[in-house]
Parts: sequence; structure tokens; C-alpha cells
Amino acid sequence: MKKLLRYFSPFEWCLWAISSLAILLSFLFSGEFHVLTLIASLLGVAALLFLAKGNVIGQFLVIIFSLLYAIVSWEQRYYGEMITYVGMSLPSALVAAINWIKHPSSKGLSEVKIATMTRRKWILLSVSAVLVTVAFYFILAYFNTNNLLVSTLSVTTSFYAAMLMIFRSPAYAVAYATNDIVLIILWVSASIASISYLPMVFCFLAFLANDLYAFVNWRKMQREQQ
Repeated sequence: MKKLLRYFSPFEWCLWAISSLAILLSFLFSGEFHVLTLIASLLGVAALLFLAKGNVIGQFLVIIFSLLYAIVSWEQRYYGEMITYVGMSLPSALVAAINWIKHPSSKGLSEVKIATMTRRKWILLSVSAVLVTVAFYFILAYFNTNNLLVSTLSVTTSFYAAMLMIFRSPAYAVAYATNDIVLIILWVSASIASISYLPMVFCFLAFLANDLYAFVNWRKMQREQQ
């Protein structure tokens, strides 16, 4: 326990506490107790904090979060989110976990060795993102997905984030932060129909704060490793 307390800085503990408290309060305020939504949100915040430290534990937490979030998305008919997290975020987190274990920094498995994206990787990633976006647009349209354009954009940003995570690039946090903004828009729309989904709005607001911190911390880790 003492080792865990020392692992996170006072700022990181505060970020975790404030994020979790905001989600919990929004859950109580909603009045419609969707327990699975609360569990997914709190688990997601914990996952992001470990990812911000470059710790592979975060990837395994993402796998669990992806399953829970997919269920919540399915209930709201956000099939794009459900398919994205089950078909892309979950398996990419598993691949990233294996890759991170294979590439530890000098600190061991508690911190991944950060890599630099090449121009060739960026080109391949961007071309792949365009193909994935076009394919998912028609798939989501077929399933009559709510907020089709926003849901498709979420697929694009999630794809970038997932691949950059596998590539061990600090830019993954920027992609996830962009995805957070898209998802805030999605769940605000859902919350208008049912206030029970309000915690998901605060969930991704908390995610946004954590992902912005992750980018700053990864750049710091990158400088230290170099």
C-alpha cells in the first residue's frame, strides 16, 4: 500500500480524486442509478491514470472498461461506440499491452519505453484511418446508429488513439483527448433524453483532463528516457 501511495504524485492523486468525485456526484444528481455506467466511468479514470504513467496495468483496465462501455453504448443504440470498443479498443489494448511488456524502459514494466513516430508510420496510419472511417460510416448507417456523423468521427479518433498507443507515441493522448470531446457531444445528446447518462458526460470530461495530463507527462518521460 505504501508503495502504491508513493507511486502517484500528489497532483496525480488529486486528479484521480477530483475526477472520481465529479463522476460520483453526477451519478447521484442524475437520480436514475445506472450502476454499470458508474462502474465503467470510475474504472476508466483509473485506467487513464496508469496509462499516463506508462504503466501496462492501464491497458488491462482498458480491456475491462471497453466491455462495460460497450454494454452502456448498446443500450443507448450508439452502435458505433459499441463496435469501436469491442472490435478495436479492446483488441488494440491487448496488443498494446503485449508490446509495452516487450519494450519496458529502464524502470521496468512500471514504465514503457517511448518511441518516436516516423513519417512513414504517420502516412500509413492516416491512410488506414481514412479507409476505416469510410467503412464504418456505411456499417453504422446500416445499423441506423444515432448521431451517425459524430459516431463516425469517434471511430476515426479512436483508431488514431489505439494505433498510437500501440506505437508507444505521446501523441496517443492528443488523439484520445480529441475523442473525449467527440464523446462528450454524444453523451450530452443522450443525457437530454435520459439524465441517467449524465455520468458519462462527466466521465469523458474527466477523461479529457486525464488525457491532457498524460500528454504532458509522456513528453516529460520521453525527455528523461532520452
